[in-house]
Amino acid sequence: MSEPAGRVIAIGDIHGYPAALDAVLRALEPTPADTLVFLGDYADRGPDSRGVLERLIELRRRLPIVTILGNHDEMLLAARTHPRILADWLDFGGDATLRSYGVDHAQDLPAEHVEMLSSCVDFYATDRYLFAHGSYDPELPLEEQPWNLLRWESIRDGPPAAHSSGRTAILGHTSQKDGQILDLGHLVCIDTYAYGGGWLTAYEPQTGRTWQADRQGRLCPDPPQLPPR
Repeated sequence: MSEPAGRVIAIGDIHGYPAALDAVLRALEPTPADTLVFLGDYADRGPDSRGVLERLIELRRRLPIVTILGNHDEMLLAARTHPRILADWLDFGGDATLRSYGVDHAQDLPAEHVEMLSSCVDFYATDRYLFAHGSYDPELPLEEQPWNLLRWESIRDGPPAAHSSGRTAILGHTSQKDGQILDLGHLVCIDTYAYGGGWLTAYEPQTGRTWQADRQGRLCPDPPQLPPR
């Protein structure tokens, strides 16, 4: 693992709000030298999961993006073949996803969109940073991290200690209801509750710079500046 030459920018949980994603991307002005790391939960809850996945597919054609699988994305994939999970997924925001496609079942989702989600990774790491959706075991090597920790574990009641590799962890999943980034030094959570009225956050850990937009696509005029990592 090495550090990419350009910017490395993490983008938090989008949850079916493409206007927020569009606004953040316009502000970022990414180039092929940059690496955009999407932390998962592209679908569910918001009104236009289809639009979010269409944008990610288009973005992937021209930029080196990394897409991490979130727990909502995992449920969407599983709901296509498991009736019990289908019922849970619908109650978990999957009903909004189906409406965005105008279909009645997850099996009817476009193959290209299913392939995009199926190609998502469990985590991404550089020399200095660890990117995951949910959480991690601070003692285990990255390649041995349990999938349920990476995708499902909330840090609300007990954030993990610093990872033994010394990497700063950049996470999503645990929505910060106050819309503020959670910065614990060794761990930064950038799920700032976009679907609930907060912000979609993009974060460049090397400089500490952030970009934020609400679900209507309005940029935050004064996003927080974090310490460089």
